[in-house]
This record gives sequence, structure tokens and C-alpha cells, in this order.
Amino acid sequence: MQHLVKSIVTHLRYLYLGNRFFLVLGAIVVLSAIGFYWSFFFYLAIAGLIALFGLTGYDTYVLYTVSDKVSAARKTPKVFSLSDEMQVRIQLHNASSRKVDVVLTDELPAELQIRNHRIPFVLAPDVDRELTYPIRPMTRGAYEFGDLNLFLTTDWKLAERRLVFPAQETVPVYPSILQMQQFALKAKTTVPAQGRKRLRRLAKSYEFDQIKEYVLGDDYRSINWKATGRRNTLMVNQYEDERAQRVFCCIDKGRTMLMPFNGLSLLDYAINATLALSNVILTREDRAGLLTFADKIGTVLPADSKPDHLRRIMEALYRQQDQQKESNYDLLYYASRKLLGGRSLIILFTNFESNYALDRVLPGLRRIARAHQLVVVLFENTEIADLLNETTEGVEDVYLKSTARNFLQQRELMAARLRQNGVKVVLTPPDKLSGAVINEYLELKRRGVV
Repeated sequence: MQHLVKSIVTHLRYLYLGNRFFLVLGAIVVLSAIGFYWSFFFYLAIAGLIALFGLTGYDTYVLYTVSDKVSAARKTPKVFSLSDEMQVRIQLHNASSRKVDVVLTDELPAELQIRNHRIPFVLAPDVDRELTYPIRPMTRGAYEFGDLNLFLTTDWKLAERRLVFPAQETVPVYPSILQMQQFALKAKTTVPAQGRKRLRRLAKSYEFDQIKEYVLGDDYRSINWKATGRRNTLMVNQYEDERAQRVFCCIDKGRTMLMPFNGLSLLDYAINATLALSNVILTREDRAGLLTFADKIGTVLPADSKPDHLRRIMEALYRQQDQQKESNYDLLYYASRKLLGGRSLIILFTNFESNYALDRVLPGLRRIARAHQLVVVLFENTEIADLLNETTEGVEDVYLKSTARNFLQQRELMAARLRQNGVKVVLTPPDKLSGAVINEYLELKRRGVV
């Protein structure tokens, strides 16, 4: 008996009365009130009430016979792409002989901040159907989906049955994979042939090839004394120019990179651009590396070109967390000297709030630029630039435009000062960051700097 009562309570928990039921019930109440004056309406109200409960019972019976033959399942991508719109598929099956009106409500991850998810549709009899809806994740991390909820009604809409399908799953949101694929084609035609470089280089790098017997003209500094002792004749190491160059993406994770733009922080824009650029670097047969820092050195991935290196970079970027602290550029200089392993191209994603902030770090950037080819990526504030195009209506607008123009001039001045100190600069809006840094890398590659 206890089990039966529990089963009934469970079924009633997912059974609701429809809006039409309450409309009819309201009409019956009005008839019963009129029945105080004309008895005919009172008896009519009683008959209507009996009919209402009878039809609601039948409607409930129909819903239960249909609901046992309705099923639903969610199909999501293995990973979501940060800031890219992706589709979630819902597969439905109705094995009954009746059509039903359905409202789908999916328990979406809290990170999406969607609280009114609702998809109404009609599910025909004996049919398979697939629905899709888009989501656009704006933060990295693990997104947890809950259950699928279907609310079923018949044409009468006197009762409503809720079906719950367990569909809990966790889907990670990685840096923009779609953006990486879109920019991959840009690396195919910029350089005439793979590995070709101009003879003039800022630095040489050599890779061991083989040991051979000494011949007149060989560099005596390359004599291999161990091999000479074994063979009892002079042997020298032979080297070849190393074609693959080291390219490091350095990401500032400090306080200034937390500024939002179109729903993403500057840090997330830098992470998306780093993944796209790393893919292009590996496509160009160079070696991609990664370094992150704030008040401490974070992730350091040595420059490499192994087949799984892009996956390692993607995993490292996925785990990055912003820091509410000032960035230490002295540590960045130390890392550039001790951890990067020789002269490299360093692409630094950072943000300076003012020229005073640049003054504090400029000596360190100059030292880095002497040992490496340094490219600093700065962000334009397009929202401030848009103020200059608005109509001026009063003194307040004049003041706002003057302040905006001064801010933009300060950004241009920062870029000019960096260039004067031997640092290349990319000044770009955040939404065009990936294309800008890829074009800069390809241009340096074309000129033989990389």
C-alpha cells in the first residue's frame, strides 16, 4: 500500500492543470453565482463541473498513454568553442498514434545565464524529430547540463504532463576552435615555399646533422674529440641551418587584461588569438611556445612542433585563470632570458592603462627586445572611438568627446614610444585581434625576420 501511495504521489507531482481548465472553471463559478437568481444556471453549472472533471480525467488518461511512448535525448559537441555560436541537438521520438503539443525546457548550464529557455512545437504521431538551438559560451570552463523536460498537452489542453529525461553531462568550453580553423587558411600562400628565408638573419641557429671525417676548410671548432679518439682520425660535427624558428606567445594575465569587450575579457581574446596563431605557426613549420604571467610566472611550454603540441597548447590555454594583481615585467624579462632557450620571436599580449604604466615597464621591454624579436599587442577601445562619431548636443558631449580623443591619442603615443625603443607594435580592436597578429607573424616571416 505504501508503495502504491508513493507511486501515485510521484505521478501527481508531474501532472499539472492547464490554463483552459481554469478558464472553464471560472465560467462555471460565474454560472453558479447567477444560479442564486435563476436556478437553471445553477444546475447548468453543476453539469458543467461534472463534464469538466470528466473531460480532464480523460485528457489525463490520454496524456499518460502517449507519454509512455515519447522519448528524448540531447546530443552536444564534445567541446564548445569560446565565443562561437554552436548548436545543441535534441532527438525526439513519438511511438504513439496521437500527436501532442510539446514544450521543451532544457536545464542549461548556469554560466549561460539563460533562465527562460522554452521551445514549443508539435510532435506528430509515429515520428522521429530533431530540434536544434544555439548557445554561445562566453567563459572557459566545464559547463554542466541538467535534465531534459518535456511538457505534453493534447488539443484540449485541460491537463499537462511533465516528462523528465535524465541527461546530465559536462561539456568543456575550450578557446575558439572554430576561429583557429578559419584562420588556418591564411598561412598557405604568404611565404613562397616552406622553410625558405632570406640569407640575412638577425641570428643563426644550428641543428646537428652528422659526424664526418675532417677535410681541409672545416671549422676546427666543430671537431668531435670523442669520435676522433675512437676512429684515430680527425672527426668533425656537421650542422645544418635550423629552419624551424621559435615563436612564443606571452599572455599577460594581470588586472588590466580583465577589461570586458562584447562579453569577453581581453584575456579571453588573447587566449583565442594565441590558439589560432599557434596553429598557423605549426603550419608554417616553426615551433610554437607559450608563456603566461601576472605577479608570478604561470604556464611555460617550450617551443616545439611535435604532432600533439597544439593539443598541449589548447589544454594549457583552457586552464588559464585571470589574476586580480599587477603584472611583474621583471619576471617576464627573467623568463625570456632563462626559459625561452635562445633568440625567439615573442608576441606579448598586454594592456597599459596609461603612459605612466608604460613608463614603469618600458626598461624591461627594451631589454627583452635586445635579446629577442619582440612584438607587443595593444588593444584599441572601439567604444570610446565611437563617441567621436556621435552628435554633439551640449557642453557635456564636448567634454566626453575631448576626453575620448585624448584617450585615443594616448594609445597612439604608447605605440609610437614602443616603436622608438625597437619594439614592434600591433594596435588592434579586440574583435580583430586574431587576424591582426597572424598577419603580423606572416609579414615577419615574409621579410625573413622569423
